[in-house]
This record gives sequence, C-alpha cells and structure tokens, in this order.
Amino acid sequence: MAKVKTIEWKDDALVLIDCTKLPAREEYIECREYRTLVRAIKTLEVRGAPAIGVSAAYGVVLAAMQAEKETADKQDYIKFIKGAIDELAATRPTAVNLFWSLKRMNEKLDSIKDMDMDNIKEELLKEANNIFDEDIECNHNIGKYGNEVVPDGSNILTHCNAGALATAGYGTALGVFRYAHSHGKKIHIYADETRPLLQGARLTAWELVKEGIPGTLITDNMAGYCMKLGMIDMVIFGADRITSNGDVANKIGSYSVAVLAKEHGIPVYSAAPLSTIDMSIADGKDIPIEQRDKYEVRSMFGVTIAPDGIDTFNPAFDVTPHEYIAGIITEVGVIKPPFDINIPAAFKLGHV
Repeated sequence: MAKVKTIEWKDDALVLIDCTKLPAREEYIECREYRTLVRAIKTLEVRGAPAIGVSAAYGVVLAAMQAEKETADKQDYIKFIKGAIDELAATRPTAVNLFWSLKRMNEKLDSIKDMDMDNIKEELLKEANNIFDEDIECNHNIGKYGNEVVPDGSNILTHCNAGALATAGYGTALGVFRYAHSHGKKIHIYADETRPLLQGARLTAWELVKEGIPGTLITDNMAGYCMKLGMIDMVIFGADRITSNGDVANKIGSYSVAVLAKEHGIPVYSAAPLSTIDMSIADGKDIPIEQRDKYEVRSMFGVTIAPDGIDTFNPAFDVTPHEYIAGIITEVGVIKPPFDINIPAAFKLGHV
C-alpha cells in the first residue's frame, strides 16, 4: 500500500491532501460542504482523474448531509443533491472519471429516492465507499498487469503525476512503478517536471522519494535528448480520457513525449482504469480540452516570469493518437492494438 493518503472520509467530512502545497508542506483540506470540494477541484488542490472521480462521489454525500439540514421536504432534498451533482460536474471538462462517478451516484440516488432522507444519505455513503475501495483494488491490478511489460533494469520516463496523489491512494502509472519496485525489480524513473504547474517536480518526485523508488527529475525539454543518449527504455504515463479507438488525453506535453519516443523506437504505455475509457467518443478530436488561466503560464509560485502584455495559450491536456500507444494498462490486463477490437473485448472482462 502506498504511504500517501490522498482521500479519507473521516468524522462526516472528506479529508484531502492539498496538492498545491506539496512538496513544501503536507497539509490537508477538510470538506464539510460540497462547495468546498467544488473549489478544491477547480484550484487543483485535488487533481488526477481517478481522485477527482472518487472525491466527487463523496461530494454527493456531503450534499445529502447539507440538504438534510436545510429542508424537511423530500422533493427539495432530492433537488438540492441533484443541483450539487450538476455543480460538481461543471468543475473540470476533460477527466471522464468525474462524469462516470457522478453518473453512478445519480443513478444510485434515483434508485433509493423513496427512502427516508437519513437512509438515502447512508446508502449514498456506501456507494461512495464502494467507488473508493474499487479504485484502490483497480490500481493494484493495474500495477500487477503493468509489471508484466516492465523488464527488470528498466529506465522509465513518466509525465505529470499519475500516482497515489492522483487516485484514491495507490496510483495508475506510479502504481506500476510501485508494484515493480516492491516485487524486487530494479527500475529507475525519470520524471518530467511538467510545466506549467510542475506536477512532475512537485508531486511525482515527492512520491518517488517518499516510497524509496529510484528516480531522477528532468525538465520537459530534456526528454528527447535523454532518449537519444539511451537513458530511456520505455514511457508510461496516465490518462484523463481515452477514446474508443485508443487516443489518449493526458497532461499537456504527453503528445510531444510520445512523438519523441516513436522516433527513438521506445514503447509508450498509458495506465488507466476502464472507467477512463469513454466509449461514447470515437477519437481524440472530440475530447473537450480544458483551457486554464493565463497566469499559470505567466507566473510561478506567485512570482511573475513573463510580462502581462504577452498573450498565452494554456491547454491543460493534449491528445496522443493511438498509433503512438503500445498498450493501455488496465485493471483487466494490457490492451494492445488494434484498439478498436481489443478495447470492447476488455470491457467484456470488466464491469464498467
């Protein structure tokens, strides 16, 4: 089990590690109202597709607790919770796990709406706990199957953070590293710093040090040169949404890494649960890409690094076409090309 505790339901509150404070300070956010969670998701205090999805499930429970205090009318109670679900869904557009989780909670609510309010709250909490537990189990299985494609002695490049901090507590891409390391494989991780918010430098590097996994931090623009020098054997990164044809949306810069890797004959894998695969979208051009604030590019940790007069382009994600992906590491196995055939087959093995 990872040493990092990302999400915890404790004393009728959702407790989250504040990812914006790492690595300088290990601080926690206590959410007793769902709008505290809405703000935490928007400001990236909690981030990573699986972590956002799990947190949002507990956000629905928080909404039920608030609704119970505000009204004794059943219709108003249900309306309040559904309004909270809509607000949570509007926080970030790209990570499909958010919508998958909220859809599941909404369906649960519809199935129990004839119960009394206290029982509804308890049933919603059970469902959120199930989503949490399933995420942990899923990540362990991703680690196990990912270990099968990681040769002993590998040097692996990763981009952004897909670790315990991005999930309920084990990790997808970093879950693979965790599993391989704990089972005796000698691996070395190269972590891109991941501009503009440095999730690789602040979060992935922090997790590697905390877990004792050998790692080296590099700037984003070093990746190609490291490949040319023979320092990288494979690439594994996470995903925020994967389309039915295997196109992968991940943190901005992932596409560049994949193109460089292909040029150097290095395999690229994406590690993600089946819930990250959006079968309703045929290919990557239809994935909504979140555009974030210009000040994330113009400044760093409150220090201005570019003039206010310069315009910026700040997409949070890019899309790597499936032709660049050697395999998608999931909780039911590693999906290999052709993805249009093997992704549907993987869903038959899973329960998504």
